[in-house]
Amino acid sequence: MPEIARFYGIIIRMFAEPGAPHHRPHFHAYYQNLVGIYAIDDIERIGGELPQIQERLVRGLSSTKLNSSRTGAGCKLASGRSGSRRFAKWRTL
Repeated sequence: MPEIARFYGIIIRMFAEPGAPHHRPHFHAYYQNLVGIYAIDDIERIGGELPQIQERLVRGLSSTKLNSSRTGAGCKLASGRSGSRRFAKWRTL
């Protein structure tokens, strides 16, 4: 799975399965030996479990970064260019 972000020991990964049924767009958040699966559209946890503090961090970063990447504001691609790209690596400004 491609790594989208890494912060405070949490790793965010997302991938696509060409040709396979993938019902709802989501990402996986890994912390130690735990995993939480979150829907992209409303940052709702749809599977797994994370400790409360890590879940808040994931929800906070995800909602901020996803909203800014949808509008293109406040988001820089890992290459340093401004703009938005659906699966680009995020870098905190």
